[in-house]
Amino acid sequence: MSSAAAMTSSTDDAGARGNVLRLSVAQALAGANASVVFATGSIIGAQLAPDRTLATLPLSVLIFGMALGTLPTGWISRHYGRRAAFMVGAGFGVLTGLVAAVAVWLGSFALFCCGTLCAGLYASVVQSFRFAAADGVSEAFKPRALSWVMAGGVFAGVIGPQLVTWTMDLWAPYIFAASYLAQAGVALLAMWVLSGVDLPRPAAARDAGRALSVIAAQPRFIAAVMCGVVAYVLMNLVMTAAPLAMHMCGLPVTSSNWAVQWHVVAMYAPSFFTGSLISRFGASKIVAAGLALTVCAAITGLTGISDTHFFATLILLGLGWNFGFVGASSMVLQCHTPEERTRVQSFNDFLVFGCTAVGSFSSGQILANHGWDAVNWVVFPPVALACGALVVTARLRPTAPHHGL
Repeated sequence: MSSAAAMTSSTDDAGARGNVLRLSVAQALAGANASVVFATGSIIGAQLAPDRTLATLPLSVLIFGMALGTLPTGWISRHYGRRAAFMVGAGFGVLTGLVAAVAVWLGSFALFCCGTLCAGLYASVVQSFRFAAADGVSEAFKPRALSWVMAGGVFAGVIGPQLVTWTMDLWAPYIFAASYLAQAGVALLAMWVLSGVDLPRPAAARDAGRALSVIAAQPRFIAAVMCGVVAYVLMNLVMTAAPLAMHMCGLPVTSSNWAVQWHVVAMYAPSFFTGSLISRFGASKIVAAGLALTVCAAITGLTGISDTHFFATLILLGLGWNFGFVGASSMVLQCHTPEERTRVQSFNDFLVFGCTAVGSFSSGQILANHGWDAVNWVVFPPVALACGALVVTARLRPTAPHHGL
């Protein structure tokens, strides 16, 4: 790169730093909204649901909302720019808090599920923050831009559960109602932060390349999707059940808030070096490490029901999700060309979040009917299947000549 080009890139990056900082703050605020739902959703569900087996349905609805909102988010971004999509998403974040608070006040399970659906739609927009950070910056600055935004996820793990702890009893006897009103305020603050983001409108990409059926039939793609689904489904299944299991074991809500907080931190903190590990050791080995950590989480959960056991289980689970899901996503990138990426990545996300919603609903059924131990025992068969898929594709080379985000 010439000195003039380098100077231009440096100037462009300096102008982009404000966007990246705003996206990082917005990531922390938006992630906090999701953390509030994860910390309280199954507990409120157990209180409001007509059947205790439906206790985790609100969290399943959130995951369904994430899948449902993926394509509309892309459409709005392509036609009106990313900032418009961000504002719509934050609007759903405000609705989440208001609707959920009213649902708790009225004791309406169906209305509470509507609130968590809004949370899922908000989360589907938040998924694009890290990609937006790379818009309009130099190749050299992209890794740091992504890291800054991912750092917001770490702070989200602290802000959300603590928000619940500080506010859950403020509107007695409607426990958590004030927490959701506070969440609406946090989403409104995120909307204000995002209003200052100034990003170039992405050019409309034309569909090109191979048919999706051809790409999806690749053994490596099948293995990547399987590993991504297993990593996300098991993380969500165990994490969804954990707060309610702690409540059923007689542990205080503050303990489950802390457990969720450190779980979310463990999910995002490794992102600063997971990419380097993948570059050094390969995606398949990092996925295998993530699956091993998930197994360690389940084993820990089977050994006791103290605060320490739940904390260790959720921290190991978060670390396992990071290595497993990020590694599996890297495997997906090896299965398509740049022209095919939009369709392939969207298809992958639908599979992952659709299966995760089913797993989230199943966790409530398993916990209510068979107990916390059964939730942990469920982890082992899917991990074995994912490991088998990794072994089968271990020596396969990427089929796409070029790939990337």
